[in-house]
Amino acid sequence: MKGIVDPGRVVGESLFGGAFTFPVMVLHRSALRHNIATLAGFAREHGLTLVPHAKTTMSPEIVRAQLDAGAWGLTAATPSQALTLCEFGVSRVLLANQIFDPAALDALAARLAGDPSFEFLCFVDSVAGVEKLGEHAGPRPFRVLAELGHEGGRAGSRTLEELLEVAAAAQATPGVELAGVAGYEGSLPSAAEVRRYLHRLMEALEHLRVRNPILSVGGSQWFDVIGRELAACQATIMLRSGAYVSHDDGYYRERTPYTRIEGELRPALEIWAHVLSVPEPGLAVVGFGKRDAPFDEGLPVPRGAVEGATVLKVQDQHAVLRLAPDSPVRPGDLVSFGISHPCTAFDKWRAMPVVDDDYTVVDLITTCF
Repeated sequence: MKGIVDPGRVVGESLFGGAFTFPVMVLHRSALRHNIATLAGFAREHGLTLVPHAKTTMSPEIVRAQLDAGAWGLTAATPSQALTLCEFGVSRVLLANQIFDPAALDALAARLAGDPSFEFLCFVDSVAGVEKLGEHAGPRPFRVLAELGHEGGRAGSRTLEELLEVAAAAQATPGVELAGVAGYEGSLPSAAEVRRYLHRLMEALEHLRVRNPILSVGGSQWFDVIGRELAACQATIMLRSGAYVSHDDGYYRERTPYTRIEGELRPALEIWAHVLSVPEPGLAVVGFGKRDAPFDEGLPVPRGAVEGATVLKVQDQHAVLRLAPDSPVRPGDLVSFGISHPCTAFDKWRAMPVVDDDYTVVDLITTCF
């Protein structure tokens, strides 16, 4: 298991006491608990139903903590993730995507038929998608949300007329039940555009004749705007934010709503590695790379002894740093980095130690990607 010498003998040990090889990525317990409690509280205060996106962590231990804090259920991005959440014991799953996989549809239909307490929702944005669901439905129907997209965005009907055609197909297809509308605002660049998009979603919902409708939105960048704009909406508002749970030192640090509203999220992830080489003045090579830390939405952020340095690039197993000319960093030093974009951090590790503020290991979380 990467980074861990003996998984059975880590709790109670210092991160630096010999139970770990490096690089190793850790979670800070205080930040993790704070973030889970903070967004759960935000959702309660704004009348939102929190359905956190599990794709960020796919960790049964973190999923359980989110449910214990009041989450309605968990969101998945793929059929495989949805079925894995079922194995975690999650009884309410929202698949924030279209689904055409016959094997997954059969497995989900069987779970719906065999477990009356299991609840499942998924998106549709085409008549073909509705028809596929109908072909694989069992005695309990697949409940669906008609997805409304926006120009330049991801999936979703681009016009209200297209969405209403999909919604009508869902209402007419045996084995399919229309439950509401869904969208994703996270790729929009400004609050004004998010507001306009949210009002389009509400307009779409008003055209549907659905009892107890659901409006699902997601992302960790604009939930403050969602809380304000959808406050008067006569629907269950399901918020699918996921990256909040660990936050970061880069992408979301700059984009979190807590740059605009009172409160904060705290970066919970940190990676430790040795300096392997200082081959020339002002340049260092550190022993972690693309297999260990995310690099798609910003590079790792130097902390501690290398704070102020710049990560120039990451390779498969190396990170190259530009240091200040008078930097005291030497080969063999153990140094740390924050990360940018948590959604591509957890999948690189099958297990992560959870540490207290003194870097004593207090727990071990696992991931299932």
